[in-house]
Amino acid sequence: MHKTVQFKEYNRIHLTEFPAEYIRNFSIVAHIDHGKSTLADRLLELTKTISNTGSNKQVLDKLKVERERGITVKAQSVSMFYNYKGQQYLLNLIDTPGHVDFSYEVSRSLAACQGTLLLVDAAQGIQAQTVANFYLAYGQGLEIIPVLNKIDLPGADPERVCQQIESTFELDTSTILQISAKSGINIDKVLPSVIERIPPPVGDIDKPFRALLFDSWYDKYVGVVCMLGMKDGILRKGDKVLSAHSGIKYEVSEVGIMHPEQVPTGYLHAGQVGYIVCGMKSASEAHIGDTFHHLNQKVEILPGFQPAQSMVFAGIFPVDTNDFRKLDDNIQKLTLNDASVSVHKETSHALGQGWRLGFLGTLHMDVFRQRLENEYDANIIVTQPTVPYKVIYKNGSSKLVRNPADFPDMEERTFKVSKLQEPMVLATLIFPDEYMGKLIELCGSRRGEQVEYFYVDDTRVLMKYRLPLAEVVTDFYDELKSRSSGYASFDYEEAGYDDSDLVKMSVLLNSKPVDALSIILHRSQTEMVGRDWVKRLKGVIQRQLFDVSIQTALGGKIIARETIPAMRKNVTAKCYGGDVSRKMKLLQKQKEGKKRMKMIGNVELPQKAFYDFMDKSNNQK
Repeated sequence: MHKTVQFKEYNRIHLTEFPAEYIRNFSIVAHIDHGKSTLADRLLELTKTISNTGSNKQVLDKLKVERERGITVKAQSVSMFYNYKGQQYLLNLIDTPGHVDFSYEVSRSLAACQGTLLLVDAAQGIQAQTVANFYLAYGQGLEIIPVLNKIDLPGADPERVCQQIESTFELDTSTILQISAKSGINIDKVLPSVIERIPPPVGDIDKPFRALLFDSWYDKYVGVVCMLGMKDGILRKGDKVLSAHSGIKYEVSEVGIMHPEQVPTGYLHAGQVGYIVCGMKSASEAHIGDTFHHLNQKVEILPGFQPAQSMVFAGIFPVDTNDFRKLDDNIQKLTLNDASVSVHKETSHALGQGWRLGFLGTLHMDVFRQRLENEYDANIIVTQPTVPYKVIYKNGSSKLVRNPADFPDMEERTFKVSKLQEPMVLATLIFPDEYMGKLIELCGSRRGEQVEYFYVDDTRVLMKYRLPLAEVVTDFYDELKSRSSGYASFDYEEAGYDDSDLVKMSVLLNSKPVDALSIILHRSQTEMVGRDWVKRLKGVIQRQLFDVSIQTALGGKIIARETIPAMRKNVTAKCYGGDVSRKMKLLQKQKEGKKRMKMIGNVELPQKAFYDFMDKSNNQK
């Protein structure tokens, strides 16, 4: 029923009636949980894009993982029609994620916009991601409209938050919008403000067609669907277009807008945002930031996007090695929808063939894993996350190490390596001042150094720390939340590489190394991590018919050891009394047998034990 209403409405509205001056492209940016998706729901109801039944909750959060976690992971775009002062406007809204790990999604979305709503929670005030998103939008030269949300909450303090916005961002708050997305207060003032303050897109309908590809996803019926931001000219169904990146030509079989589902219109022109289906079958053909233009037309290529820098690397392996081909296909389809993941194939002795994937952070990694399991029923093992370390050689060359297996050994370090470096981040923390002591202690324990701190208002502090990325990607965020009772917010950006005393810790089972359990870490942590790992491994490895020694080692130096005792048959059960030497003889014979067995017996770390170990370490975090 819902879709037929949309199609009926579509027969009345033709996109040719919306020249660039009656189009507005805008996005909503904010910190996590400040109400972006809820505001998007209210705007969709206000413009009659979705029916106002009261049951709409985060309509644009379409993924199962988004519903389960209550967070936005993918930026979603939707077109709305709105009548303002007797004139119909076409408004393209892009809802963006709020978490630091998905800032690449936000920057891509802003490239297709001319302005943005900066949403701030009237109770929580400015938080770390608010600051980061403001500077992303400001850096792209967008019109920024500050909006206060959740003004109906008992703890809301709009005046204090307005002062914060003025002092931190130097934005004019005299006409700031004060709304409540949940209860619908002042929602009708948002779109008039967007139309008046955000400029229309700059584009010329008479120039040759060119468009920017800023998102794509895989549809099992039609192949790859591409989201385009139209820069110049006109695109119609049946047109032949060329990809500037790959040089492959396509015929456009369907063109339309998201309203909020795919609605074919057969036509798009300069300034509009819509999708095209053009018979792309391979996921690798859709390159984010690509320029599309008509066949045999020379156009200036659009600048595109900076590729995302992977901050965290992890190995992904199928639990059943027969699933390798299928999983390879699934990872390709999923990376089509998430362009910030980098993929390299790798092989492990313990786990077989797999991939080393690069992510923007640990939440990004966890969400990717969950999407593989939810959307493709994949059964996978994810190894310990590592960060890219830099090895600088004495001859001046350098290489990035993403996998502990590539880390230089002791001999190479002594003769060839000049220094080792680890990636650093500049972390921004915003929190109430009573937690200052605890958070300074936390950052100090993670090898951090303070860069600056100042008061945002009377009670809230903004503190900047330089921290090693390896310390941030483990359990820093959880620790931060628990020490600040959930009030601290956190955001980080890259800050180059620093020299560091790095070592590679290996796990030995009966003196044989297990490659999948190697880890690169700072020398100061080896003792603690080494002891913890042998204890946990003792709990997951099954007992054998001979003793199994579990050791953690730095090169030839053993740090910690645990022994799993052998399963023993009671060889003295048949002795009823008699001399003690009879018993000793039998026990001695058994001991020699165990010794021989240990010499020829191999301890395999089964995948289940590996899986339990990784699972345990994740749960402990």
